[in-house]
Amino acid sequence: MIIALTAFTRQGAALARSLSAALEQEGHQCALSLPRSLGKAFHHPQTYASVGTWAKKQFSKAGALIFVGAAGIAVRAIAPCVKDKFTDPAVLSLDELGRFVIPLLSGHVGGANQLARRIAALTGGTAVISTATDVNGLFAVDEWAAQRDMSITDRALAREISAALLRGDPVGFVSDFAHACPEDLHPGSAALGVWVTYRAAAGPHSRTLRLIPRRLYLGIGCRKGSSEAAIRAAVDEALAGIDPAALAGVGTIDLKREEEGLLAFCRRRSLPLTFFTADELSAQPGTFTPSRFVQSITGVDNVCERAAAALSLGPVVLPKRARDGVTVAIAERRADALV
Repeated sequence: MIIALTAFTRQGAALARSLSAALEQEGHQCALSLPRSLGKAFHHPQTYASVGTWAKKQFSKAGALIFVGAAGIAVRAIAPCVKDKFTDPAVLSLDELGRFVIPLLSGHVGGANQLARRIAALTGGTAVISTATDVNGLFAVDEWAAQRDMSITDRALAREISAALLRGDPVGFVSDFAHACPEDLHPGSAALGVWVTYRAAAGPHSRTLRLIPRRLYLGIGCRKGSSEAAIRAAVDEALAGIDPAALAGVGTIDLKREEEGLLAFCRRRSLPLTFFTADELSAQPGTFTPSRFVQSITGVDNVCERAAAALSLGPVVLPKRARDGVTVAIAERRADALV
């Protein structure tokens, strides 16, 4: 996770610096910025003139913002940026002694509650958690999904599930991937329930919240000059019955770096695009649908299946499909699917 930190006093800056170092050791990418006056006194090169401007910039690129100082400063700084609990980054505030760590935004989806607990463990302080499901020790569907990189298909139903659990009403659980039923939920169908699936269908409950694991990867090959519309049509046809939210990325051969139709498709779907050389694709183990024509053009006998497998590190679950000069295959990353 990318974590942006700031502080407003010397003692706070010292704590922020030590937190940054500790969190980086745990695999996070941290960046500490200070107000210009404090940065100069503290000999810290990354500074800003306005904390509000800093917060606005970090909202667009960081997964979490940490303010070491008064919570009121943090609240005023982020106020113009706040949009939605499902898209806002995690925002936390802690005092300069690290005694109390307060998740202010995105406690579940953004992971602020979990991060607050970790920071409190580092500082010897207390995480001040106020979300109702956490206070009552109940299952939080948005947090459970976020921890497993699953997309929530219906935000209103997610809120209803939390409300039902707080009332003590039964909530069902079905998974196409053999997930163990979380505590507080009931295995099997119910009037209201959760379904972990790739499928775009009504579901096993009378009212179903679908959680979509992002575990499918597209491999795409295309004729030179293929339009975005042609690529979209080929992908949508390949995805028949599959929720597009299951897609985690797209792979192709490096010869397609300048294909504007493919680039535009990935931008519109917010899908990361990875390029492989012909040698990298050829080295991919497995059995793939060969094509002499593709071999003559690209130097490898198959682009879409090999790219999907190389990107997913898993098996091809939908072999090569062709439409209007575009080939599509789908592979599944299974190594961490059954969490």
